[in-house]
Amino acid sequence: MTKSETGLPRKLSRRQLLKAGAGTMALLAAAKLNLPAGAFAQGAGPEVKGAKLGFIALSDAGPLFVAKDKGMFAKYGMPDVDVLKQASWGTLRDNLVLGSEGNGIDGAHILTPMPYLISAGRVTQNNVPTPMYILARLNLDGQCVSIGKEYAELKIGLDARPFKVALDKKKAEGKSIKAAMTFPGGTHDLWIRYWLAAGGIDPDKDIETIVVPPPQMVANMKVGTMDCFCVGEPWNGQLVHQQIGYTALTTGELWNKHPEKSLGMRASWVDKNPIAAKAITMAIMEAQQWADKAENKDELAAIMGKRQWINCPVEDIVDRAKGKFDYGTGKVVESSPHVMKYWADHASYPFKSHDLWFMTEDIRWGKYDAAFDSKALIEKVNREDIWREAAKALGVAAAEIPSSTSRGKETFFDGKVFDPENPTAYLKSLAIKRVEV
Repeated sequence: MTKSETGLPRKLSRRQLLKAGAGTMALLAAAKLNLPAGAFAQGAGPEVKGAKLGFIALSDAGPLFVAKDKGMFAKYGMPDVDVLKQASWGTLRDNLVLGSEGNGIDGAHILTPMPYLISAGRVTQNNVPTPMYILARLNLDGQCVSIGKEYAELKIGLDARPFKVALDKKKAEGKSIKAAMTFPGGTHDLWIRYWLAAGGIDPDKDIETIVVPPPQMVANMKVGTMDCFCVGEPWNGQLVHQQIGYTALTTGELWNKHPEKSLGMRASWVDKNPIAAKAITMAIMEAQQWADKAENKDELAAIMGKRQWINCPVEDIVDRAKGKFDYGTGKVVESSPHVMKYWADHASYPFKSHDLWFMTEDIRWGKYDAAFDSKALIEKVNREDIWREAAKALGVAAAEIPSSTSRGKETFFDGKVFDPENPTAYLKSLAIKRVEV
């Protein structure tokens, strides 16, 4: 095999193989048999054999679990990749800042806004930036807003206005009201803020927002720590199974086929190990393809439930992984269009327009000032070029590779439209926000 311009292996032509002779052909055949990735892992292999990748116990980290359990990292020449559980998004951030050389991690399953917040030094100690890259998106949809059983009779749904009435009454009685999310400025923070604000609830004035790690959401709801929360699966399903609360909505109902987690890595690691970064991306992409197949969903749920991964009963995972949503209110949706997608609908592609929406919402809530140059930072952080090179090396069909880095205008459940060509107009259309535009 020879190297292509991207540094990835390129197959020899038939004429070249014939010239090489039978002995060389036999050696190549043996290599292909012994290494599923052929000579990628041998001749033009990665600069290193491993990396440390962090994750939070959530179903959208599934591609990392699959890639590790089913040998996909090893297949692409990265047998020593470690997939390491993190206690919270804050811990994951701190370990990314440290890097593996400082006993931290090199990359992670991560909330899409976090690589931007970390790169800009908005959530790091002393506001010191740690440059990050996004190499792929990990999934679309699959998060939920859940409500405590205290509000069971209201059967809160997409319309948060009845919830506002109940919260105002509780607040007038001198009781505290709280909404939990997982990281300030992260996806769950933005989903619950969008939903509350659309219902006339100011998430900074009318309710207190608190940070709770995903695996602790159910236990905290059980003891009455919060009135509602936003988190990924399987914790919403577990809440329903334990009859502690119910699902008000899946986030795909807010914004159909919305982006969620990403594969993020330290820029310094990727710059030092570009072939290894492509290899990791290829392994994750193959795992995403596998995880999205209907015939693999039971095995996927079993993998995700393992102690070293989510450490959760499979029955709390499997139904929603297959698209069956029992909301806990008597509402049951079979084959939901808002099931978590790992590969379908270009789920893996890191659209720059999606990153721009997250940054625009973080401007809305004061994480960046109104004049912040979001597009300039996106050009530094979003490495869709690596995704495209990995897709080409993986043999991804042309129809599964987007022709543009923008998915175009996006429409939300309340009729708001985000045009990536004019994010300021979107900001101006929002009634509740922290910035003047």
